[in-house]
Amino acid sequence: MEQSSMEKYVPLHVCHVNKTSIIINRAHAFLHFIAILFLIHYRLSFFFQHPKNTTIPTLPWLLIFVSELLLSLAWLFTQSYRWRPVTRTVFPERLPADDKLPAIDVFICTADPNKEPSVEVMNTVISAMALAYPPEKLHVYVSDDAGSDVTLRCTKEAWNFARYWVPFCRKYDLVTACPDVYFSSSEVDSGDFEGSEFKAARTKMEYEVLKQRIRRIVQQHSTTGDALHNTRDHPSIIEVINEHPEEEDEVKMPLLVYVSREKRPSHHHNFKAGALNVLLRVSTMISNSPFILMLDCDMYCNDPTSTRYFGTVLMASEDQRYQVRTFI
Repeated sequence: MEQSSMEKYVPLHVCHVNKTSIIINRAHAFLHFIAILFLIHYRLSFFFQHPKNTTIPTLPWLLIFVSELLLSLAWLFTQSYRWRPVTRTVFPERLPADDKLPAIDVFICTADPNKEPSVEVMNTVISAMALAYPPEKLHVYVSDDAGSDVTLRCTKEAWNFARYWVPFCRKYDLVTACPDVYFSSSEVDSGDFEGSEFKAARTKMEYEVLKQRIRRIVQQHSTTGDALHNTRDHPSIIEVINEHPEEEDEVKMPLLVYVSREKRPSHHHNFKAGALNVLLRVSTMISNSPFILMLDCDMYCNDPTSTRYFGTVLMASEDQRYQVRTFI
């Protein structure tokens, strides 16, 4: 039985080793390393010369020698991925059913609504929710390190828009899942967009209305006393945006969670590393997905099926029960 099951096994990815690149890279590394040894020997010999034969000041020579050592060390560290270069070919069409795919947590970090436009941040959130992945296996976490009411309110507006945008993307197989890029681009996306049903559905999106609401929230924040909010002194807030019973005819949506950690002036907050540490703890209690996709607040996935390629690599790994949560 084991032999027959092994014969039926089809790999989800194939690793190709480029032997020509290995020979070239290792030969170059060997010659470069010999040259570095000769250079170090030449620099060290200067310090063992008799003082009467030394005509160059010692301090500049020492500074040059230290800089060359640092550059040589940096070069040595870069040889690890050149020593055995490989390329991988994945086969997402060989993936099993959606219920067997591993769950993924998407982390989106933002720090200041005044420096990072809320419209761009919400576009990242919406495009992450529109990824072509089983919605029950996809969890989106928004980390607001400023603890601003603006980001929380804008996240709720993004969720209301995503309730219509995500089913729209799935139904018509949109490649551009970012609303701002989709509505501002003159290029035609893939799919059947000639029908009257599509045009009517596209008109209902009202993306400009979403932008106006977000800008109005930001403007109200800047003109009221909320602008005096201290980004370094605020309590923690954790809110599940879409925690409500779904209607029978409603399309399933990914989980969206807003997280703002507590920050006090008396404790060092460790910047983005501290925010990620809190996200790990919160997501462990809510979804505890084995893999994490980290996105900046001003970016989006230009291909919503990219998570399928992640799933190909993840499913090809060992048993998920014995794996630590991994960033991808």
